Amino acid sequence: MTDHTETAPGRTSAPATLIDIVFPGDTNHHGTLFGGAGLALMDRVAFIIATRHGRVPFVTASCDRIDFRAPARIGQIVCFTGRPARVGRRSMTIEIEMIAEDIATGGRHLCSRGTFTMVATPGIEQADWTLPPLDRAMTAPEEAGTLCMVDIVFPDQANSFGAMFGGDALAQMTKAAFVVATRRSRRTTVLASCTGMDFKHRIMIGSIIEPIARIVRTGRSSATVEVELWSEELLTGLRQRTVTGTFAMVAVDEDNRPVAAFAA
Repeated sequence: MTDHTETAPGRTSAPATLIDIVFPGDTNHHGTLFGGAGLALMDRVAFIIATRHGRVPFVTASCDRIDFRAPARIGQIVCFTGRPARVGRRSMTIEIEMIAEDIATGGRHLCSRGTFTMVATPGIEQADWTLPPLDRAMTAPEEAGTLCMVDIVFPDQANSFGAMFGGDALAQMTKAAFVVATRRSRRTTVLASCTGMDFKHRIMIGSIIEPIARIVRTGRSSATVEVELWSEELLTGLRQRTVTGTFAMVAVDEDNRPVAAFAA
């Protein structure tokens, strides 16, 4: 596992990607993702990007030109990627794309595209506050076999102390391991085991979470994936590596039997 340290990055204008999988409970009677569910995740990414840039509370003012081009179907991976486009005095325009990805073929198609206007709501004591300009610096591409995605912790994922349930944190890490292993094998993968779980910090409601998954070893039908779960405070930007773990993912066929999918 890479030896990352705790950081406080301040502001960033970088893109962000939220990744999910379409399950039956998220779909309509046609077996495709509800439009409202897709919009909710697009809005969530826009909020994360805006908050990382301004480090103050934000609300959604409008969503414009939402264009639904194709459906996302049960079992597909869906990626919601947002990029900051414009910044005003207290508002930001975020462009969001939703891409569906087929597990077996790796084929990707654009499902929806939209523009979200997010408005900053700083405190009364910040009457003269304005948003900083965009930083157009390029971000480094992900390494092959590595996956990075973001999400945010809501109250239904937390215990009575306002901290994220350990099981929900593990679910996010398992999702990241599944996606990175499935993209390598182009077969359905299942979790065989997880080891070395090390919870170092609590993750509080409202925190951004960022699982980073890397394939470190492959066998004939299995892949070993190391996952770090980072948490980030919304308003300060303080990042902490909160959980680490190792996941053994096995590629299976339609009868749930291991298949050779990772061999060179």
